[in-house]
Amino acid sequence: MSDAIKHECGISVIRLLKPLEYYKEKYGTAFYGVNKMYLMMEKQHNRGQDGAGFASIKLDVAPGERYMSRVRSIAQQPIQDIFAQINDRINLALEENPGEVDNVAWQKKNIPYIAEVLLGHVRYGTFGKNSIESVHPFLRQNNWMHRNLIVAGNFNMTNVHELFDNLIQLGQHPKEMADTVTVMEKIGHFLDDAVAKLYKQIKKEGYTKQEASPLIADRLKVHKILRRAAKNWDGGYAMAGLLGHGDAFVLRDPVGIRPAYYYKDDEVVVVASERPAIQTVFNVPFEEVVELEPGHAIIIKKDGNTSIRQILEPLERKACSFERIYFSRGSDKEIYEERKHLGKLLFPQILKSIDYDLKNTVFSYIPNTAETSFFGMVKEAQNYLNKRKEEQILSIGTKITSEELHAILEVRPRIEKVAIKDAKLRTFITQDSSRDDLVAHVYDISYGSVKKGDNLVIIDDSIVRGTTLKKSILKILDRLSPKKIVVVSSAPQIRYPDCYGIDMAKLEDFVAFKAALALHQERLTMNVVDNIYDKCLEQVNSNDKDVVNYVKEFYAPFTAQEISHKIGELLSPENIKAEVQIIYQTIENLHQACPKNLGDWYFTGKYPTPGGNRVVNKAFINFYEGKNERAY
Repeated sequence: MSDAIKHECGISVIRLLKPLEYYKEKYGTAFYGVNKMYLMMEKQHNRGQDGAGFASIKLDVAPGERYMSRVRSIAQQPIQDIFAQINDRINLALEENPGEVDNVAWQKKNIPYIAEVLLGHVRYGTFGKNSIESVHPFLRQNNWMHRNLIVAGNFNMTNVHELFDNLIQLGQHPKEMADTVTVMEKIGHFLDDAVAKLYKQIKKEGYTKQEASPLIADRLKVHKILRRAAKNWDGGYAMAGLLGHGDAFVLRDPVGIRPAYYYKDDEVVVVASERPAIQTVFNVPFEEVVELEPGHAIIIKKDGNTSIRQILEPLERKACSFERIYFSRGSDKEIYEERKHLGKLLFPQILKSIDYDLKNTVFSYIPNTAETSFFGMVKEAQNYLNKRKEEQILSIGTKITSEELHAILEVRPRIEKVAIKDAKLRTFITQDSSRDDLVAHVYDISYGSVKKGDNLVIIDDSIVRGTTLKKSILKILDRLSPKKIVVVSSAPQIRYPDCYGIDMAKLEDFVAFKAALALHQERLTMNVVDNIYDKCLEQVNSNDKDVVNYVKEFYAPFTAQEISHKIGELLSPENIKAEVQIIYQTIENLHQACPKNLGDWYFTGKYPTPGGNRVVNKAFINFYEGKNERAY
C-alpha cells in the first residue's frame, strides 16, 4: 500500500498438551513451544513491526519457583530481539550447567520461558505511543496463582470512557484510561470475584486452604468470567489471556470484526490471528484450521480440556474486509483468490478508461502487496483478448493466412514492473521544503518499460491519503512520458474513520473527504457541512444506540465517479504532463469478491456497533472545529 496505514496487532497462543519430556523425545528439544512461538510471531510480522511481546506459564510448579515469565521489546526488530534475549538466557543456563542439557525437569525448574502455555503478540504503535509500557502482553500480578492474569489482544474499544467509569463504580482505581488496561482490569475484577467465591465454597466443604488451590483451578468457569467482563464492550477484538494456574482463552467480538483461527490435535492447541501462520508452522492442511466464531471463546483448561463456548450473542457478521484486501497475509488460500477476484472485477472500468486500447497500454502494480490483485486484473485482460481473438479468427474463417493468424495471436497484455520501492530509503529531514524532494525518490522506475504515448495502468491496494501518490509515484511515473496514468485501487474509497483497530482516525486525512469538501466548495453547498456539524453536536450526549451517522450526508450529493474525478485532480502534481485518472473498486464488487467479510464501514459508514456512529460524528466535529485529535 503506497499510503501506509497500520493495523494494531497479531496474537498467538500455544498450549502444549503433553509433558515437555514428550517434545524432547519426539522433536529433540524441550524448547519446542518457544521455537514454535518464534515462528508464529514471525509469520504474523506483517501485523505489527513496532513492538512485540512474549509470556509463558509453567504448569504444576512447586511454591517458591517462578512460573510466569514475560519479555517485551520495541527494538528495531522486536521479535528477533525478544527471542535473542530468551536464547541468551537458555544458553547461559546450559553453559553454566552442562550436565543438565538433557534434563528436562531441571530446565523447566531453572530456565524461564520453557513452559507449556505461551502467548505471543506483535503490534503497531497507532496512538503515537510506542513506549515499552504500551507493548502487550499486559500483566496483572497477585500472590494467589489463580488471580494472576496476562492479557494481549488485537482490538480497539470505542467506549473506553464508559468502561473506565464502570471500573470506578466497582471501587477500583485504574492507573490509566487505555483500553488494554481497562479490559484487563474488568476481566481481573470478575476473576478475583470468582476465585473468592470458590475459595469460600471449597472451605465450607471441609478442605484445607492448601487443598483448595487445585480445586479452584479445576472448578473455575472461565466462560462465566468472560461473559460478565465483556458484557458492555463495544469494539472489534480478538482477546487472549492466560491465568496464573494455566487456563488460557481467546475471545472474539460478536460481530467478528477481528479475526481468530485455531487448530487442535493430541499434542498442541494453537490460536492465532491468521490461518496460514498455523498451517505453515504446524504443517497442517487448510481444512483443519478452524475459524473461531464471533462472540465465542476457545477455552483451554489447565488439564488440557478444550472447549468452544458462546460468551456473547453473535450479531450480524461484519468481519473486516480490509483484512482481506491488505492486512492479512496473502498466502491464505481464500484471501489469495479474493484478491485476484478484486483485480478481475476492476477490469471493465479499466478497459473503458483506456478506450479499449490494450495495444498501447502497459499494466503494472505498486509493489508489493497489490501484486495478487494485479494477477487477477491481467488474467481478465487475457480472457478479454482471447475472446476478441476468437471472434477475429472465426470472422476470417478458413481463408486465414499464417501471417494473419500470427498477428492476431501475438497480441497480449503488456506487463511490466514499472515501479520499484527503495525499501532502504528514509527521509531524515523534517522541513517540508527539503523533505518533499526526498519523498519523491522513495520509488524508482524501470526506464524503457513504457513507450512515449502509452497508457499506464497501475494498481494499488488502496488509496487512503494519496500523499505518496502525489509527492512520489505520479511524479516519477510521468518521467516515462505516458499519455495517461490510470491508478486503480482494489479497495473502494475510504470515507469514514475506523475505530476497531486500524489507524485511520481523522476524516480530514482521507483524500475522498478532501475531494467531497472541494466539491461542496465549488458548488456553493457548504451549508450542508454546517448542518451536519449542528446535527452531530445535538447527539453528543445521546446514548450510543440512539446515535445516527450524519456524516453520510456529507457524501450523499455526489456520485462515486464525481468524487474519484476530483481525487484525480487533487492528486495530480503540478506540471505533470500525463492525464491522471483514479479508479476505485465498487462496494458491490468488494462484497462479491469477499463474500464472508462484509464489514465495510470505512467505505460506507455502516458501523457494526453503536460506538462507531458516535466516533464518526466526533471525528466530524473535530474536523469542523479544527481540532487535530483522534475521535476515540
